Amino acid sequence: MADGSTGAPTQAPLGAAVLIAGTTSDAGKSVVVAGLCRALARRGVRVAPFKAQNMSNNSAVCPDGGEIGRAQALQAAACGLEPSVDFNPILLKPGSDRTSQLVVRGVARGNVSAKSYVEHRSHLRAAAAECLQDLRGRFDVVVCEGAGSPAEINLRETDVANMGLAEACDLPVYVVGDIDRGGVLAHLFGTHQILSAQDRARIKGFVVNKFRGDQSILDPGLEELQRLTGVPTVAVLPFIHGLWVDAEDSLQSVVGQVIGPGLPARGGSRLTVAAIRLPRVSNATDIEALACEPGVTVRWIDDAASVADADLLVLPGSKATVSDLAWLRDSGLADAVAQRAAAGGPILGICGGYQMMCREIDDPVESSEGLVEGLGLFDTDIAFHPDKTLIRHPDGAYEIHHGRVVRSGDPGWIKTHDSSEVPGGAAFEGNAKGSLRGTHRHGYLEHDANRKEFLRWVADVRGKQYVIDEAASFHAERERQLDLIADVIEQHWDLDALLGEL
Repeated sequence: MADGSTGAPTQAPLGAAVLIAGTTSDAGKSVVVAGLCRALARRGVRVAPFKAQNMSNNSAVCPDGGEIGRAQALQAAACGLEPSVDFNPILLKPGSDRTSQLVVRGVARGNVSAKSYVEHRSHLRAAAAECLQDLRGRFDVVVCEGAGSPAEINLRETDVANMGLAEACDLPVYVVGDIDRGGVLAHLFGTHQILSAQDRARIKGFVVNKFRGDQSILDPGLEELQRLTGVPTVAVLPFIHGLWVDAEDSLQSVVGQVIGPGLPARGGSRLTVAAIRLPRVSNATDIEALACEPGVTVRWIDDAASVADADLLVLPGSKATVSDLAWLRDSGLADAVAQRAAAGGPILGICGGYQMMCREIDDPVESSEGLVEGLGLFDTDIAFHPDKTLIRHPDGAYEIHHGRVVRSGDPGWIKTHDSSEVPGGAAFEGNAKGSLRGTHRHGYLEHDANRKEFLRWVADVRGKQYVIDEAASFHAERERQLDLIADVIEQHWDLDALLGEL
């Protein structure tokens, strides 16, 4: 359609967008964005999440085969949407302290160092801004999440995800601070003050997160903060006890930490799950599905005694399979794993953990180490391929890996095709041998039937009288948690006023 006066094409107005920044990493940005998305979606607003740049080894596969951060997949679920590469166009997956795999619009583009990444930022910044504008053309509101902190002024010139994005797309900014870690007033004030005058002008409000106690004691500090900065505190969000959502990053997988709600058993014995906290653990959320079951205690560990004592040991995914395998050996945990396997204790390997359990790993891609001896628990060989495997399965499981099975002398585990579809019989993925299970599939245990069947097997191997709760549902619990966050947002943040600012 053309404008009758000028002949220029008529452009549909863009939807609103807002940036939720944080004073620090792990200030609660991801949770706040998820809550805002769910609260707006419940009001009938067509809303979508967006994070221009994410650094995380927790990722998910979209229906189109692209890869995005796990937090953005959760935020998409909060909106009632399938995950999309549009929601997280740039993903950095650390493979070491100095290098990360660069994923652009869902596709791996090679490895970058902190220094070399700066060279990419100018065109990535433009690509991110273009992606956001496209989303604004399709949704009423886009809730954007910043990365780290906007106070990193050393990165401002080429910033992709914080004030650089806000400048490029003319976004209002709300800054979240975590009072639970202390010094929140200083964090908020310092973040505001270190920015340029132009960037400060974009900040429309502060949000205090994880507050406990009597707010009247905090209020004088908030009033003084507004006097000093001119910025009001628009919400004081309480600490949500029992909150359990997908961690944005594997750094939140703390040794000794019990995962999930720790629900009491419905009868009989409890089951204990120990997951080895690898240095470069990826998709740590895999084990969280087990924690939604009543009577299952899931914990991150890094000691040999816990390897032996647990009912189930999990070797999780890794972004650096070969180097994490070396760490496993250097720490003495590899010997403990071998002893457990010899004693018939159940072990589950997922993706990189599964690869470690195999006989040989040929890796010219991630580590460039070439042929490396695995733990030898499976008679299976792995070869890394430059092209990443990205698959999303009908049951919700997904695969993200360079390593591929090139030979196996052990039985398969997960049935992939019926015998009628495969010449010579049914096809299987992974391995199942005695008390050992291994698969490249993340999210397999998020499927309720898969998880319950697996736990029955663990209980049987261990001789435990564990009672399955047939009603327990991972997805229902996730939906409940998203609604819980949205309820808190609705109670403590004037969303009508927020929408009026956009």
